[in-house]
Amino acid sequence: MNNLTLNSNAFNRDYRFVPAQSAPRPVMHIQAQPQQDEFSTATTAVGAAGLLRLAQWGLEKVSQICATALMAGKEFAPADDVKKVANAMKNEKGLSAEIHYFDKNNVSAFKQRFPQLANSLDVVARGGNAFYTDKGNFACAPKSKPSLILHELGHATNFEKSFVMKGLQKMRVVGAFAPMAIAYLNRASGERSDGKKNFWERNAGKIGFCAFLPTIIEEAAASIRGINAAKKTLGKGANLNVLKKNYLLAWATYVLAGVGAGIAAKLAITKD
Repeated sequence: MNNLTLNSNAFNRDYRFVPAQSAPRPVMHIQAQPQQDEFSTATTAVGAAGLLRLAQWGLEKVSQICATALMAGKEFAPADDVKKVANAMKNEKGLSAEIHYFDKNNVSAFKQRFPQLANSLDVVARGGNAFYTDKGNFACAPKSKPSLILHELGHATNFEKSFVMKGLQKMRVVGAFAPMAIAYLNRASGERSDGKKNFWERNAGKIGFCAFLPTIIEEAAASIRGINAAKKTLGKGANLNVLKKNYLLAWATYVLAGVGAGIAAKLAITKD
């Protein structure tokens, strides 16, 4: 998505400002050529799958628009003021996470410390994203867009200081694997004898979206922490409306990802 990357699954536990795609991709089905008496049902299923994929594509485009608008938006305060807020967050909350601001001139040395994050750090240096990783125990943002660091420090605070929010962070894997799990459970349930849809067929979309809710909630909490810190540290001197708008655009990409997760779950049980 416009070179904006996300690697926020449970394996790497990196929390990015915006996701790279709208949702996990669905499990693909391979089915034999339908018999004549099944042709009408199969055609309907193929049509439904096509509409779902069209909706998924549309979500990705809208998410791209939100991300582009975010990165093109102005900063809410000068860089020195942003750094003042970031340092205040770190000191007040007693965070152990390091804070870094990258551009092409200083990212190379840091990549030697974390070669596994080299590509992600390059994206940050280009001004394309920001992230916090509890494995590396640091938060970073582009020098060209330092205000993103406040959201990432919100993630750090959630991880270090909130049992509930840390739990929601760890539940991100649920959203990633929901379509696959729903497809498996649907196959295990089998078809109903009365020909009606089973539980998973009726509720796949809702369950897929709900599986993404922990990510949506935790992302909102991280932004709220950043906004509150800016208000507390800078007071009326900060244009918080700009910061709120930027963070709302970022959060919208995660809401769209949740809707996309529901579509992916629905596609996972659609026979095409």
